[in-house]
This record gives sequence, C-alpha cells and structure tokens, in this order.
Amino acid sequence: MVEFVFDHGFVIGAGLKFPASCGKAGVTAEKREGDDATPSGRLVLRRVLYRADRIRRPPLCVVPVEPVSPQDGWCDDVANTAYNRLVRLPFAGRHEALWREDGIYDVIGVLDWNSLPIVRGRGSAIFLHAARPDLSPTAGCIAMALPDLLTCLAVGLTVITVRG
Repeated sequence: MVEFVFDHGFVIGAGLKFPASCGKAGVTAEKREGDDATPSGRLVLRRVLYRADRIRRPPLCVVPVEPVSPQDGWCDDVANTAYNRLVRLPFAGRHEALWREDGIYDVIGVLDWNSLPIVRGRGSAIFLHAARPDLSPTAGCIAMALPDLLTCLAVGLTVITVRG
C-alpha cells in the first residue's frame, strides 16, 4: 500500500511531489453535493478507469483497471437510487459523462468517498483525474498532469489523504 497526500496544491508520496489542483471551493470536512469542494480525509483508490482509444492501459496499477466506453456515466442525482455510482447512458437521472472530449477523464482514479455506505447529498464522483493544462480547480476532485498521475499509479498509489 502506497499512500500519497494532497496538501496545499501538491500530491506528495513515495519520494515524489507533483503539483495538483482540488475543488474551486478548496478542501472541506463537510462535503455536500454541488459545493465545488474536495472532501478532506483518507480516500482509498478503488479502481482506475481509462480511455483505451486515447491511452494504453495504465501499467503496474495495484487496483483493478477497466476501460470506459461512450455509454459510461456517473450519477450525481441525489434523488436517484444510483446516486454516486457508475451508470450506463442514456440515463434519466442527472449524471456526468465519463467519455469526455477535453481529456480530463482519460484516466480516472475512483476514490472511495461516500461509498460505504452511500449517503445522498454527501457528494459524488470524487475522482483523481487528469488536470487541465493550467491546473485549474475542479468541481471537487483532485487533478494532476496526466504523466504525473500515471507515475503515481505506477509506483502503487492506493490511498490519498486530503489535507486542507
């Protein structure tokens, strides 16, 4: 198990330090759906999703790795029973598509925020994913340059502890 820490704009662990971004509203201990904040705490990496049409399977991951398809989405609809889960598109509830043109979801580390048990309204779709070129803030995820993200996965990232 290799633990990394997100702290004040950096992901640090395994002797590495990479710039990263978090939610527009910063880090919070009171995460709520739609607040644009990244939840603080210890987040376990459950699996990695990737776009096989754009990149090769991330090598050496210690968690399950699966390709995404154009029919994959993630439910962020607090009124839906599929809240904070992978869904197939088309999907009637509010969701976000995982097959994106901007490249930020070319690799998605699915973190275990609000997963066991799922509490509606406590936040959904908290991922570790590729950043935009300017490392602009996210809607609540942690983002880093794709090569840096792949390096973290290759050295065995299994946990990321988010600090304020």
